[in-house]
Amino acid sequence: MLTFWRHGYETTSITDLTAAMGVTTPSLYTAFGDKKQLFLEAVRLYAGDPKMMADAVGVAPTACDAARDLMTSAAFAYTGEDTPSGCLLASATASGSAGSADVQQAVADIRRGVQACLRARIEQDIAKGAMPPATDPAELSGLVMAVIQGMSVLARDGADRAALLAIVSGALRAWPALPG
Repeated sequence: MLTFWRHGYETTSITDLTAAMGVTTPSLYTAFGDKKQLFLEAVRLYAGDPKMMADAVGVAPTACDAARDLMTSAAFAYTGEDTPSGCLLASATASGSAGSADVQQAVADIRRGVQACLRARIEQDIAKGAMPPATDPAELSGLVMAVIQGMSVLARDGADRAALLAIVSGALRAWPALPG
């Protein structure tokens, strides 16, 4: 996972992967089939179980809390001491070609899944009267995802955790609230 995170999907070679894993090429192919399957397994390890993420968003006290938790978790993940800066999903497929379209699609599906969970949570808050009725759930969940992805780029550029957490605070000040 860390090798893909550092170098990206396309530029990581089988030699890089076998060296990082301490296995032979035949062992890698026996265990994973090919580089793409190994990458997709690394992505599953990184992204976690989609149901657990959906449950975490669903049980947050409010959609705003869910958004805060998503952005804060990203800030910590992107600035981990034992991991490369930024997001594996963003950095590993940033320079994808047509040959890796299915890998790019799998990564995009993960991001769309996170956004869909947050959108549904926003819709619940609107329906309960906890958010202004004029709130656009697609727009707001898209904003959160854009902030998360933007923080990944900033972390790769050297922004530290404090800077990313300040961005989270700024984004949350833009969250729609009921009057009064």
